[in-house]
Amino acid sequence: MAVIHRTTMSPGKLELLAAWMPSRPWYRGGGAPLLAKAGGFRLDDPEGEVGIEFMVVTDTSGDSPVTYQVPLTYRGAPLEHAEDGLIGTSEHGVLGRRWIYDGAHDPVLVEQLLALLAGRTAAQDQNASDVPDPTVEVLPGGPGVPRGLTGPEAVTDTADASLVTVGPSTQEGPAPTLALCRVLRPGPAPAGDGAAGRVLAGWSAPDGARQHGQFAHLAASER
Repeated sequence: MAVIHRTTMSPGKLELLAAWMPSRPWYRGGGAPLLAKAGGFRLDDPEGEVGIEFMVVTDTSGDSPVTYQVPLTYRGAPLEHAEDGLIGTSEHGVLGRRWIYDGAHDPVLVEQLLALLAGRTAAQDQNASDVPDPTVEVLPGGPGVPRGLTGPEAVTDTADASLVTVGPSTQEGPAPTLALCRVLRPGPAPAGDGAAGRVLAGWSAPDGARQHGQFAHLAASER
């Protein structure tokens, strides 16, 4: 169970993200982001070592607001072979120095997201300890999530998503790809694309209206 500490972080999460996001292919702004927290949820690390948060932020620096999903992990030491995923470090008021990663590059987040898609774990409230988040929706599809998946094997950022190749699978065939939506759009889950499972969740628009849309899905892709 993740424990939510009521304390400070220096630099703060939004400050770190504002410096990091303009380097990402999926960032739509033209300059320095103006970020506000808009929602999200958490997953628990079964080992209790890594914090896992799916943060939603809205950038209002452009002509119209854009809402992004940034999956984050918080670690007490650097993650080996994940330099490309490091967002920065921050001093936590209780836990000390934390290494903060883009969660698409962290095997703990990837494997727990796969567990969520497979129905083996539950989403947790973003701001409270040991409180499930019933607004996070998991939709199964197709043959379901294969057992034995691990990751990430490779991470590719596109204009809208981060594509994470996961494996090995106990089944023969193409390597599954876990797609993490970066630019969030409200609406129902797409149909007819063969996804093995989807995660949908909510966030708040700048005017306070509640939005709901797809955060992630698992699909098959050729090796």
